[in-house]
Amino acid sequence: MTDLLGPFDLAGLNLSNRIIMAPMTRTRADDAGVPTDLMREYYVQRASAGLIVTECTAVRPDSAGIIHAPGAYDAAQEAGWRKITDAVHAAGGRIYLQIWHGGRISHSSLQPDGAPPIAPSAIAAAGVIFTAKGLLPYETPRALETPEIAPLVESFGAATAHARRAGFDGVELHGAFGYLPDQFLQDGTNQRTDAYGGSAENRARFMLEVVEAMSGAWSPERLGVKLSPSARHYGQSDRDAFATFTYVARQLSAMKVGYLHVMEPSEEDLKTGSVQIEHTTAALRPAFPGVVISNGGYDKAKAEAALAAGTADLVSFGAPFIANPDLPARFQNDAPLNTPDPATFYGSGAKGYTDYPSLSK
Repeated sequence: MTDLLGPFDLAGLNLSNRIIMAPMTRTRADDAGVPTDLMREYYVQRASAGLIVTECTAVRPDSAGIIHAPGAYDAAQEAGWRKITDAVHAAGGRIYLQIWHGGRISHSSLQPDGAPPIAPSAIAAAGVIFTAKGLLPYETPRALETPEIAPLVESFGAATAHARRAGFDGVELHGAFGYLPDQFLQDGTNQRTDAYGGSAENRARFMLEVVEAMSGAWSPERLGVKLSPSARHYGQSDRDAFATFTYVARQLSAMKVGYLHVMEPSEEDLKTGSVQIEHTTAALRPAFPGVVISNGGYDKAKAEAALAAGTADLVSFGAPFIANPDLPARFQNDAPLNTPDPATFYGSGAKGYTDYPSLSK
């Protein structure tokens, strides 16, 4: 059966349906990156998802690329997340923590002691970043020295251990959207000449070592990896994206990770003709025969078609879950969906966060 609303066995974790809540930055953590009671309410409201994947969560202080993003590197953050996982489980839900490092997608004003952001190579990202001083251009990051990489890799394992103790059901590595693992992977942002640069195998080394560290802190089946082969966020590019990403998918399959979470190109990317791979989930599926989650522009009908075709096993939804905390019930009843308000996607407070009505209200 490939029923969107039917149950699914994710490596022994029973999901009530195949509707996944995608990770989405919402900037409601406190100044120390500790999850708040408001965040607990937000996630509990959406516990009917087959699986919640949280917003991107920092592995260490220099991960910061977003104001008021949560962390997973100290005891207070772990305790804050524990309140959320306990509440989601009490509501019958399943929840993974998305683990993240922004790399060059940051600014010295967000970094400890005002240091420059770190990256595989000293290449500034395209665009501007929101800071306490308003929108500012991205700065040229500092290229990591080779001896710095091993302890950086281990910080992902340490964050995974925090997530496990905090009661999560698993973790997802954010390897997409131009953040640090993606910066190492794509040759437009990686011009290194050491063992982490050059060939696709070398450029993938950082991501695969991170996956190994995270798997060692838990187990590979409790780990998912998110990739965005066609996303051009912040100026990302690769001269042979198909070869690069299929290599990574094959390696992740060999490492027996629990799932691959693949982003489809956005409508804007398709309109501008800037995509690197047009049908990303279908392109990577042969290289990763395990569980595949697909995301990008899905509604109920498109999701059911992807499941029926075998392109994906699970489908994740972003903005629809922001505006519809009871999205599975709405799909079940073919009910109309609330309209998301992009002006409140980021910020603080309950408006546009926990005040969207459910069908029962």
